[in-house]
Amino acid sequence: MANVVHKLSESEIQDLLQHITFETSQLPPGMKARTKYNQAVINIYNSGKVMFQGKNAEAVAQQLLSGHSTSSTKPTTSQQSSDQTLAYNHFNCIGSDEAGSGDYFGPLTVCAAYVSKEHIQILKTLGVDDSKKLSDQKIIELAEQLITFIPHSLLTLDNPKYNDRQAIGWSQVKMKAVLHNEAIKNVTQKIDCNDLDYIVIDQFAVRGVYQRYALSALPYPDKTKFETKGESKSLAIAAASIISRYAFVKHMDHISHKMKQVIPKGASNKVDLIAAQIIDKHGIETLDAISKKHFKNRDKAQHLVTKKYQ
Repeated sequence: MANVVHKLSESEIQDLLQHITFETSQLPPGMKARTKYNQAVINIYNSGKVMFQGKNAEAVAQQLLSGHSTSSTKPTTSQQSSDQTLAYNHFNCIGSDEAGSGDYFGPLTVCAAYVSKEHIQILKTLGVDDSKKLSDQKIIELAEQLITFIPHSLLTLDNPKYNDRQAIGWSQVKMKAVLHNEAIKNVTQKIDCNDLDYIVIDQFAVRGVYQRYALSALPYPDKTKFETKGESKSLAIAAASIISRYAFVKHMDHISHKMKQVIPKGASNKVDLIAAQIIDKHGIETLDAISKKHFKNRDKAQHLVTKKYQ
């Protein structure tokens, strides 16, 4: 199935909306309008990008957007980079990654995403990259496009559940292994696994540790690979990274709104100060409900509060 993406101006989008009938209600976040036209699906995003999908994608794009250059998803034959074990972007892959593991505040989010060979060029056109290199605004923009056409599974371990697991002896590595494996299994239920070439996991533990902690068998162990710095080696991992980061950012925004103050990411001294303020205003129970209790930030925040009243 071909995929074509164009970046249009607002006036060009309005011309397109007037040319054919679009659905504009009950759409996924980030999507402005959607329709089916001449055996092609057309998605218009708030970012100004328009995606054409289907066997007639290129013909419909040329018909409706005469004068625009076409960016299609036909595979390229670029050389494998020297630091890659496999050129994953030449294969159909499920990638998985997580967000929030190094942040005191907020949940742990894990995503697995299936990226076919046909999707590779469109992800490059959209600007999919390592989420660590992207701003939160760009993460949101990309994720709200990716979730409309990339088969994926997003799992969130909120702070109360995270703290419960930690209290019964689960390490963070075990939590991640369980979530990654469940998300991957969920995605295998959404695709034709006869087409699946590899499952590639952004490595946070060696294979033996992952298998021991995952609580259930790997879906396709012979196809499963572990890669350090996986976002730079597989666009499937990069897509999963962006979606998991998107979920984490949204949860952090919700916490900030609930607490009526900006809640910082990470685990810096600034985080200690905000945590101390929350203890002072709302109590330690409120802090624990939105944070990971085993982080040292908790003790540092309590020390700051004690020092204040000495």
